[in-house]
Amino acid sequence: MIDSAVKPLIVQSDRTLLLDVHASGAEEARAAILPFAELEKSPEHIHTYRITPLSLWNAASAGFAPNDVTSVLHTYSRYEVPSGITGSFADTMARYGKIKLHSMDTDKPQSNGVAEELLLMAEDEKVIKEIAAARTLADYLVKAEKGFKIKLVDRGTVKQELIKLGWPVQDEAILRKGESLELALKENSTRTFILRDYQEEAARAVLGKGGPGTGFGVVVLPCGAGKTIVGMAVMALLKTNTLILSANVAAVHQWIDELLDKTTLNREQIAEYSGDSKMVAPVTIATYQILTWRPNKDGDFPHFSLFRRYPWGLIIYDEVHLLPAPVFRVTAELQAVRRLGLTATLIREDGAEDAVFSLVGPKRYDVPWKDLERQGWIAEALCIEVRLDLPEDLKVPYAVAGKREKYRIAAENSLKEEAALELIANHPEDQVLVIGQYISQLQSIAGRLAVPLVTGKTPNAERERIYSSFKKGQVPVIVVSKVANFALDLPDASMAIQISGSFGSRQEEAQRLGRIIRPKKNKNSYFYTIVTRSTIEEDFAANRQKFLAEQGYRYSIQHWQSINQQVSG
Repeated sequence: MIDSAVKPLIVQSDRTLLLDVHASGAEEARAAILPFAELEKSPEHIHTYRITPLSLWNAASAGFAPNDVTSVLHTYSRYEVPSGITGSFADTMARYGKIKLHSMDTDKPQSNGVAEELLLMAEDEKVIKEIAAARTLADYLVKAEKGFKIKLVDRGTVKQELIKLGWPVQDEAILRKGESLELALKENSTRTFILRDYQEEAARAVLGKGGPGTGFGVVVLPCGAGKTIVGMAVMALLKTNTLILSANVAAVHQWIDELLDKTTLNREQIAEYSGDSKMVAPVTIATYQILTWRPNKDGDFPHFSLFRRYPWGLIIYDEVHLLPAPVFRVTAELQAVRRLGLTATLIREDGAEDAVFSLVGPKRYDVPWKDLERQGWIAEALCIEVRLDLPEDLKVPYAVAGKREKYRIAAENSLKEEAALELIANHPEDQVLVIGQYISQLQSIAGRLAVPLVTGKTPNAERERIYSSFKKGQVPVIVVSKVANFALDLPDASMAIQISGSFGSRQEEAQRLGRIIRPKKNKNSYFYTIVTRSTIEEDFAANRQKFLAEQGYRYSIQHWQSINQQVSG
């Protein structure tokens, strides 16, 4: 029984929900609100959720009624629920299901049993007229007796445009089952593999009960929490041919290694489809780059035609927040397949989170980083910003430079190299990643440290050799460019020094922090960011700092007056 005087939830009139994580029933309340509220912030004591039209439509798609939402709020709210917000739930949720997308009988050619056209329907004539009047949809709709016909390749685009108009589509078009593939998770792998409770919950949350509107969605877990294992768990549940789309060739090879280590698949059942190798097997891992390549901007996507001919039953979008813009068109047909998005953060610097929702599906599972840290599944990270002065000889060039050039002058501050060298010397027991944006800066510090440098131009074989040496402890420090932002599996890395970044990218901050938070026995991780004081770089750093604070990480700032004289701030 929850004590009514200290109920865990505070409901505010702006549709935000404040969850007191120390109150009785907090975990129960969290589980109850997750179907209809989105997590925004999760610092140590109070987690913030928000009820949005998108979150309410997600709840409606899962079978929630407005009264269900209201009942949960009244059950867990510490104070009286503002009447002004509950009254609008019914209107918002009623919009879901007004427009439905169905498969249709057609004499036109079909792809793997799925018609090349779909039927967009609405019973309400006013809704039909509103859709017909929308200029953004004019190029995609053809009037039909029961609504509109749309091309299969326009499925994602139409759904995205309708969401922008406030009309979520209830997608009931047939999902392909794909060809059967017998596979299971191994009970014992080379690294003592046990499926964690939250990983199993995430996999089952995406698949739901198997009815219309299920079988697709996004799982949000921090780096090191086992997103790849969630993907493999879904594969084991569905037992079907699977296409995995990943960020780069290094990620492809990591998927192959994990599949061989943790599933019953053999090497002949797994293929790589990239710039290096173009093979297809029941489980194929491809890069986004090869999928979206075309000889010219007006040409077809030749590699996509190969994938559409294969009987996939599941598509996994690894690092789904990195989906390149062309994917929103060329993988539209693949929405006829069950699909899973995996990411550490749904933040997109272009603000196109709704595009991921339309193409892949809604967020089905999310867990705060700090919750996993408390449970020991990821390492505790100490986040420290080191602020340095700009050298005297750069102050005038900085003052007269344009905004973009100001950032580069501040980011390439030569004193950062001295600071990085001292930080490394102060942490002799740590394995260190030095991460930066500018190649000339990285080349300089790698030379001074006499350690390997990995950039986008480093051949894959050489890159993997360097990573292997790092994992074995033969090389305690490596310098890496933006390739460190994703698909970098270095579980023993315990310290990162960020000497320059992509302006104020929160997405990048999440990925870089994720490089060092895989759990380590009796050991914390350190995440240093070196910033030039009183410059535009300091302003951008504040945006990245906000992301870390919202995830619950304590962020300290140190002012270094000189390399050997440090004053904490």
